[in-house]
Amino acid sequence: MDINVKLNEEMVAAAKAKDKIRLSAARMLKTALHNKEIDLMRPLNESEMLQVLSSMIKQRKDSIEQFAKGGRTDLVEKEEAELKFLQEFMPAQMSEEDIDALIKKTIEEAGAVSVKEMGKVMKILMPKLTGMADGKIVGEKVKAFLSK
Repeated sequence: MDINVKLNEEMVAAAKAKDKIRLSAARMLKTALHNKEIDLMRPLNESEMLQVLSSMIKQRKDSIEQFAKGGRTDLVEKEEAELKFLQEFMPAQMSEEDIDALIKKTIEEAGAVSVKEMGKVMKILMPKLTGMADGKIVGEKVKAFLSK
């Protein structure tokens, strides 16, 4: 299903249910997608929408971590609710085995042999994994494979 269609349905449902957090998160996502379209001066494709979603999810995770350190449980709960909402729009996450297999294939494809070539591997790999795996974890795995 198209992300925009699902987003509009979620906004209507959240408004009817008077769910302020979900409605706020939906509006925030819609605004972020719209701003990206304005920047690019064209409609977004699915990959670009997933990149926007991924960055918003990463921001929420970072915020949760910072608020938890600061003892702000009220803000942690709000961010966690927004994170849960945003994750509903992401495709299913890849399994560890699938990620490892794709990393090995990409390393061979790039002809990389050392950690110095990690950037070359990540440049090829990340577009394939956008929205289906955490970039931080993928980076650590690539580094581990190239260190062997």
